[in-house]
Amino acid sequence: MNPDSGTRTMASYLTGNSSCETQRLSPPRGPGCSWLVVVAAVTASVSGLMLGYEMGLTSGVLLQLRGLLSLSCLEQELLVSSQLFGALLICLAGGPILDRYGRRCSLLLSATLVVGGTILHIAITSFIALTLGRVIVGMGTALSGTAACLYIAEISPRERRGLLVTLYELMLVVGVMLGFSCSYAFATLPHGWAYTFGLVIPPALLQFSVVVFLPPSPRFLVAQGKVEQARTVLARMRGGFQEHVEVELRDIQGGLKEESEHSFLELFSTKANLRSRLLTGVALVFLQQATGQPNILSYASPLLRSVGFNSDAAATLASTGFGVVKVVATIPAVLLVDRVGPKSFLCAGAVAMGMSLVALGALTLQSHTHLSSLCKSQTTPNHTLTPWGLNRTTMDVDESEIFSTLLPSQWNSEEALGTNREDDGTGKLGGRMTNLEVSSTLKLASLISLLVFVAAFSISLGPMVYVVISEIFPMGIRGRAVSVVSAVNWATNLLISMTFLTVTEKIGVANVMFLYATMSFVLLVFVILCIPETKGRTLEEISKELAKKETI
Repeated sequence: MNPDSGTRTMASYLTGNSSCETQRLSPPRGPGCSWLVVVAAVTASVSGLMLGYEMGLTSGVLLQLRGLLSLSCLEQELLVSSQLFGALLICLAGGPILDRYGRRCSLLLSATLVVGGTILHIAITSFIALTLGRVIVGMGTALSGTAACLYIAEISPRERRGLLVTLYELMLVVGVMLGFSCSYAFATLPHGWAYTFGLVIPPALLQFSVVVFLPPSPRFLVAQGKVEQARTVLARMRGGFQEHVEVELRDIQGGLKEESEHSFLELFSTKANLRSRLLTGVALVFLQQATGQPNILSYASPLLRSVGFNSDAAATLASTGFGVVKVVATIPAVLLVDRVGPKSFLCAGAVAMGMSLVALGALTLQSHTHLSSLCKSQTTPNHTLTPWGLNRTTMDVDESEIFSTLLPSQWNSEEALGTNREDDGTGKLGGRMTNLEVSSTLKLASLISLLVFVAAFSISLGPMVYVVISEIFPMGIRGRAVSVVSAVNWATNLLISMTFLTVTEKIGVANVMFLYATMSFVLLVFVILCIPETKGRTLEEISKELAKKETI
């Protein structure tokens, strides 16, 4: 789910504004920027931490819940996709909330949704409660992400906006890493999944308690006709630089007037090639999701179990590396994007992703697991040796049994079972040891391939897609264009996540990896032919060139 994702685009189309009026004791931090701006930006960026955390915990928690509730493939898909469904709902309906009640109130509402949804699926251990709770949490994190990006962009002075908006992306990848890490930390504890879910509550409450004391952004106040109140907020946020305040206030008023001159339907017209630009943005986010990144994150632990990591703890620990890699790979992308350009990052990332997926598919074919399913425990048909029956209902299962130290051993992989069968057939211990050595090599190579894929995505498609989208639309209609593209982003993410296990059941893991590799190379061709080079150019220059082109 890199839905993580569509919300970041909102930040870049706003003309820098400011907010926060409650405290007067913050000294200026550089020209036109107070410490209060930094505090407000960090507080809003906690939204990225929560969204990333919810993305990262999914795969590890899924391993526990599918055994606890005896979830079928379809139920696992629904559980994973429920958060994305909630995000899509709020993406379609959240615009009026943001416009009518403002970014600050939206942050308060979203924190409430996150806390409420989390309590629901912790308090009631059932598939329906978990799914409904994840929908509510998805609505909260998506609304929070959009509101946070808008709020940070609107409170930040122009010369500090890029740095402060980057906080959201950084917090998001840190959240992903924490989600994987906490899933591993609680993997073997009774009710470990509940502890993992519950850890999102403290940051949500912290954000709520701080946002209560922050005022609406100046841009929202101007849009509501409260110009004097907006001037007061700007003065406090800019450390009393009156000249800067008046100039910025005029910019805000001018930007809002320009936006009011454009209608939503213009996006679908041939005027200034807007329809062609919209299709470019939609195609780009579709290909971003079609390369498989949402599923690699959401099903990381089951996927690693399928290639030979023989316990939940081992698979979850290995998947924790994904979070670390995402953080490390995002840093050079943020630092070098202005120097290298987003198009170069996208091309290099598409090649690396395609090659790593081809390698993973080939390794899966070469392994002795003969996998066709990720959603089923890799067990023998005879359950007489298992400590508890998978066919029992949840009412018949003792939770202390489920989370006992016997859990990893009862989830033996097909690979290990195949080893035992081979040993029985040959009667030679040496043959078994050789097979295990090959298996270790394959497991390591598979893990490296997955890590390369995650790194390539994080340095390219993760941040760069939204940089491009924020640059190809004219200012007056950029916000509405980004909303449409974001809705397509969430919808594609939802569709791919809901069908991943089903498709894997039909064609096998290896073929799914080859399919994702094909989409990566399709993305490469699309970027080369259709995405403009924006490095070192102003938004006005980019827009003028795209308006003249017959096709993008």
